[in-house]
Amino acid sequence: MTETPPSRQTALAFLAHPDDAEFFCAGTLIRLAVAGWDVHIATATPGDCGSMTLPADQIAEIRRGEAATAAHTIGATYHCLEERDVNVVFDKASNRKTIDLFRSIAPSVVFTHPRHDYMLDHEQVHQLARSAAFSYSIRNASSLPLVDGSIIPWLYYCDPIEGRDPYSGDPVHSTACVDISDVIDRKIEMLACHASQREWLRAHHGMDEYIEAMKRHSATRGQERGIAYAEAFVQHQGHPYQQSDILKDIFGDE
Repeated sequence: MTETPPSRQTALAFLAHPDDAEFFCAGTLIRLAVAGWDVHIATATPGDCGSMTLPADQIAEIRRGEAATAAHTIGATYHCLEERDVNVVFDKASNRKTIDLFRSIAPSVVFTHPRHDYMLDHEQVHQLARSAAFSYSIRNASSLPLVDGSIIPWLYYCDPIEGRDPYSGDPVHSTACVDISDVIDRKIEMLACHASQREWLRAHHGMDEYIEAMKRHSATRGQERGIAYAEAFVQHQGHPYQQSDILKDIFGDE
C-alpha cells in the first residue's frame, strides 16, 4: 500500500453494461483524461439484452460499437469481458478474466458499482472489481506480466440507480465528490453515443429521458454541494486500500 502519488496515472471504470460509466462516472473520467491520465472503460457484458426488437448478438455488436465510440470521444480505451446480461456471476472463470483485465491495465484508480444496486449484474460486478483490485498486483495472481507500478488502487463506488440503497430506500451518503459542471456537455455527448438505448426510451417516454435522467441525478448531486453538476462516490477504505481521497488531491474539489 502507498499513500504517495501513484507512478501510473491510469484509471479504470469497470461496470456491468455499456452506458453505465456514462451515467455515473463519465464526468470524472473526462476530467482525469484532461489531467493527462490514461483512461479505460470496461464492461462485464456487451449489453445483449438491451433491445426489445433485435436478437442478442445483433444488439451486442451495436452496443460494443457505441461503447467504443463513447470512450474514443475522450481518448479512452474500451474493453468487454463478454459475459452476458442478467447472467453475470462471481465465479472462478469470471474472477480470472477480471483479474487478468486489471493486470493488463494496471489501474491506480478504479470506479465500479456499489455493493447494493437495483440489479444483480451490478452487485456481481462489484464483487469482481473488489477481488481484482485487491489481487491484480499480487505476482502469482495472474500469468500475465506484472506491470511496473502496479498497486492496490484507490477504489471508488459509483452511485446506485437514483442514488438510493435498493434494500432500505435510504439515500446513499457519498464520501467523495467531483465537480463536473464544466464537462457536463461532454458527458452528455458520451451518453448520447449509446443511441440504441436512447432511442427506445425516447419512443417509450415521449421525451429524451435517457439524457434527462442523467442530468437530473448529476444536478441533484451538485445541488448538495452548491454547484451545478457533480458525481458522487463512496471510497473503499478498508485494509489495505488507499486511505487518502486522490480525486480531491487531483482536482481540489471540496
